[in-house]
Amino acid sequence: MTPPVVANGLGASSHSPGTNGGPNHPNAAAGGPRAGEVTLPNGDIYSGTLLSGGDIPEGVGRYVWSGSSCVYEGGWRQGMRHGRGRTLWPSGAIHEGEYSAGYMDGEGTYIGSSDSSLSSYKGGWKLDRKHGHGIQTYCNGDMYEGPWVQGQMEGHGCRYTWANGTTYVGAMRNGLMSGKGVLTWSATGDSFQGNWLDGAMHGYGLYTWQDGGCYVGTWTRGFKDGKGTFYPKCSQVPAAHKLYIDELRQRGVLPDISNILQHHTDQESAAVGASSLSRRNLSFEQRLPSKKRPSLQRRWSIGVAVERITRHEPGVGGSDKTNGCEDTAGSNTFPILEREYAQGILISEVVLNHKTFPESSKKLRLRQSKMMRDIKRPGEAIIKGHRSYDLMLCLQLGIRYTVGKITPIERREVRASDYGPKASFWMNFPKNGSRLTPSHRAVDFKWKDYCPMVFRNLREMFKIDTADYMISICGSDALRELSSPGKSGSIFLLSQDDRFMIKTLRKSEVQVLLRMLPHYYRHVRTYENTLITKFFGLHRVKPSSGQKFRFVVMGNMFCTELRIHRRFDLKGSSLGRSTDKIKIDENTTLKDLDLNYSFYLEPSWRDSLLKQIETDSEFLRNQGIMDYSLLLGFHYRARQNLQRGASFHESILPDKLPVLSEQDAVEEDSACNYREGLVLVQRGSDQKSKVAVGPHIRGSRLRSSSACFEEVDLLLPGTARLQIQLGVNMPARAEKEEKQAEDDGKSFRQVYDVVLYIGIIDILQEYSMRKKMEHAYKSIKYNPLSISVVEPRFYSERFLKFIHTVFPQNLSS
Repeated sequence: MTPPVVANGLGASSHSPGTNGGPNHPNAAAGGPRAGEVTLPNGDIYSGTLLSGGDIPEGVGRYVWSGSSCVYEGGWRQGMRHGRGRTLWPSGAIHEGEYSAGYMDGEGTYIGSSDSSLSSYKGGWKLDRKHGHGIQTYCNGDMYEGPWVQGQMEGHGCRYTWANGTTYVGAMRNGLMSGKGVLTWSATGDSFQGNWLDGAMHGYGLYTWQDGGCYVGTWTRGFKDGKGTFYPKCSQVPAAHKLYIDELRQRGVLPDISNILQHHTDQESAAVGASSLSRRNLSFEQRLPSKKRPSLQRRWSIGVAVERITRHEPGVGGSDKTNGCEDTAGSNTFPILEREYAQGILISEVVLNHKTFPESSKKLRLRQSKMMRDIKRPGEAIIKGHRSYDLMLCLQLGIRYTVGKITPIERREVRASDYGPKASFWMNFPKNGSRLTPSHRAVDFKWKDYCPMVFRNLREMFKIDTADYMISICGSDALRELSSPGKSGSIFLLSQDDRFMIKTLRKSEVQVLLRMLPHYYRHVRTYENTLITKFFGLHRVKPSSGQKFRFVVMGNMFCTELRIHRRFDLKGSSLGRSTDKIKIDENTTLKDLDLNYSFYLEPSWRDSLLKQIETDSEFLRNQGIMDYSLLLGFHYRARQNLQRGASFHESILPDKLPVLSEQDAVEEDSACNYREGLVLVQRGSDQKSKVAVGPHIRGSRLRSSSACFEEVDLLLPGTARLQIQLGVNMPARAEKEEKQAEDDGKSFRQVYDVVLYIGIIDILQEYSMRKKMEHAYKSIKYNPLSISVVEPRFYSERFLKFIHTVFPQNLSS
């Protein structure tokens, strides 16, 4: 018999005397147990009780493996370890506890050898893995107590204590802090109560400093992101704010500390009665897999990084706890601030508790509801009772049917007969089903699918898997309806994974798309880096008692791992091109006159981008299209030096972004040594690095002059590594213009690291007779150069001229 196999650092016998050359004879006659000793052909020795008439261990016995000198002493049943027992390894590791069917199963204690990274474990086991409540101590002084699932720290009521005293109490998953929990730093006394994801603060939370200051808001992977409220030290938190924080705990947005501690206490009480755990400086026989222990170290590193970010709040870092508090006792003179962050960057700040204008309870409720909305996904989920619920069911059923019908057809090139109205087909969908259609919960409706072969080839061209396409739009999760940002009155639906946008169209827009579809297909096939809207399907729904709905399925250009903090719809015109919203957030679509940023790209990237925009604009001009827009969104990225004062003649962009080699990028700490929020990584030859690719990415990667014009990826230290392509994941520096200072007359501006997402949208408006009449009327009333409705050639020229001002040439280049 082979010695016990060590799995996950735990002694685990994969065989028993009755299963691998042992004295197990299933046909042996039954009888009473007898004492005896058996030597196996491989040299293993068993001594103890055996079943009468055979050599099957039964009862109590001792088994010694030859060669390794591993020893098991304890109970046996039918030739397998069963009951209480004790296994000793030559290294000195010991497991004593319950066994079942040859496995460690039940309560047990494992004490490791002196050369292992794990000291001891006491708790539940299942099939040789830690399972149930248990206590783990490490040779470095760390300690974990809580639930285990198949060898992983997982569940609620977990408690991990580092050797320096830092403690986490809350939920864990796959050995990482995930869910609601409380982390307390022993070195500073700071604590964070809130939500975690893969070891980083993620979601709503409350960060409290030792001196009493606190911040309530949202985090994204360790960075403050979104709106929140900052209460400085010595400030008196208003009663309404306290009630609001308590309400967040009751709703489950913030963790309820009393429930977490009670859950941990209940688990601790359930383990009462077991002997005390030995805390000797021992370790397991073999180390855990390398990804287990470092994950805890990474969690501590994340905690330190977050501490570095948050401890520099004004008025809270490194000051005496009583400094300035005694003189202001009884008064609330410290400002309570509403702050908005973008990936750790403070982008706005408003004082809430003005002495003469105290915040009313009504305003507080409005602000609180706004903060609650900030943590939700964009759009309104379409559930039963929603005005668009039946429409959603109809289009999901129709897409599932038509896409499933065309998929088995052998792929071929698009023909002339695949275009036009005659290439479409329709189908009845009665509620009770038919010979060709299933029964459903929606109303009876007619379904029409336009040019299915063309759109199938377009989906394949953009590398969209058919199954993923149907699951994304027609899966069990509901679609979400977005508020329409334009004046068209169209309904916008978003797929559950944010990959696809569904927009209702007017009949005239459908006619335009069908007319230009052959030219559109050739254009996107010829220019793989095109920025114009990606169309994946054109359909029509006609309910039995209702109006027709025509809609197109498009790619969502803002489907990214990163949070889009600002978005702009740019046309190049000025009349009516500003938002009328007083409160601006990340979901607000701003317009031309709202744009106070200039974006500086690497020269070769800027040239490629402007050339592609010119090519796409020329295509639309030849198709008689006008009133299209450049949709631009960007993600702020934190960096150490966020603001720079400079006169306008000075260059604000370094010649090159920092570049890492493929080997350096693998090392996590190397990227974190850069002060910049964006780092380029030169792609290696093995291409084994994990790079996040967009949902419908097509085209060539960008090459950087900083890397000798080799292909590069974008590394966001501590977040992700992204594939850079034209209009997707493009790193840039954004210059935000500020007012001139009155004292020295210089112009100041703020500079941010940003990641850009760019596309051309609304490409279905032709310069029709109706638009010509609108142009004539508005030209009399307004300046003809400022209006949006102009003939396509002039529209294209004005559009391109404006885009050149958005992406100016860097003076240093």
